[in-house]
Amino acid sequence: MLAVFALVATPAAAQTQAQMNQQAGASYKQADAQMTQAWRVLYADMKKRDAADGSRGGGFGYAAAALASQRAWLQFRDKQCVLESGEFAGGSLQPMAQAQCLAKVTRARTQQLKGIQWTK
Repeated sequence: MLAVFALVATPAAAQTQAQMNQQAGASYKQADAQMTQAWRVLYADMKKRDAADGSRGGGFGYAAAALASQRAWLQFRDKQCVLESGEFAGGSLQPMAQAQCLAKVTRARTQQLKGIQWTK
């Protein structure tokens, strides 16, 4: 019981806004690295699918479709997070809010990309 009280009574370490912005940026950087890895795996797989398709006209165009999708998504991500962080436009919270949005949206994209990695 005394240990629980000690945990409750101990104040959390204070952070500056700059430190919180830096942590949010690091979280986004990690999410982006994971998404980039998922993208590389997916794109390589789509290129293999295209190469294996011997149909007339070159087949479906998996790699081109994946690349167009990723480029459009990157534009969406950037604009969406500017919009979401706009609530704090000009303030010290804006960089943190934007980085948190970037991390959130990027993690969701990573899951999308992994879901497209078909087994066949």
